[in-house]
Amino acid sequence: MRFRSLFVAFLIVCLGFLNACSDNVAKAYDPNTITYDEILNTGLANKCPEISEFTRGSIAISPDEPLAIVDMCLEPQEYFVKEEPVNKRQEAKFVQGKLLTRDTTSLEQIRGTLTVDEEGVLTLTELDGIDFQIATVLLPGGEQVPFFFTIKKMVATTEPGFTAVNTSADFSGEFKVPSYRGASFLDPKGRGLSSGYDNAVALPAGADKEDYLRSNLKQYETRNGEISLQITKVDGETGEISGVFESEQPSSTDLGAEEPEEVKIRGVFYARLEPQI
Repeated sequence: MRFRSLFVAFLIVCLGFLNACSDNVAKAYDPNTITYDEILNTGLANKCPEISEFTRGSIAISPDEPLAIVDMCLEPQEYFVKEEPVNKRQEAKFVQGKLLTRDTTSLEQIRGTLTVDEEGVLTLTELDGIDFQIATVLLPGGEQVPFFFTIKKMVATTEPGFTAVNTSADFSGEFKVPSYRGASFLDPKGRGLSSGYDNAVALPAGADKEDYLRSNLKQYETRNGEISLQITKVDGETGEISGVFESEQPSSTDLGAEEPEEVKIRGVFYARLEPQI
């Protein structure tokens, strides 16, 4: 029995050494190689692909040969909400919140373009894909903040001087944040933008009071958000890139009834670059 235990331990060491030294061809996680039963209740579906830590390289780009972005994925990992201090002399600070939404927060299958101008400025433009998710975070004081996590119509640029995509590329830009509620949404008093009551009909004597004006006049507003992306890994052979991102965007306004909170999201991203056809 003692020799059997030693033999098993020896095999484990050998297999670990072989795995460490072997060249892993699949640089990123491929969802096509795993079954539904293996993904179910594991959280893997919410994870972005990963590139090896030892990956180094660059991807050439020129004004005449733009690149297509495919299978872009953004996986949020930290959430912060700006809170006003009790003392007005102090500045507002971001407070970390706890995610209440289940494992359905990542953006994926996003397509876009990556171009460069004569001055070497890289421009990343988002086109379409699963580019939004509904999420809610819980603050330490018990407040729940719902928001529409998205990068719709994102346009981000770098500093000039680039002739290739490498780990020195830092993008910053803006995107659009649609309304958290749809036009047909009805609040608890049956008021909506395209349907429902025009005022609080349950209060006949004061349905149109000025105090209820914002809640009565529903508004579908599209606001702006800001984002920065930093590339940390580039695989020149497969065209894969990955890195970290940070975005700031407004929270839900309940169709104009409330002032939006400022939400900051941090996480990782992944994308694959291909020649644009």
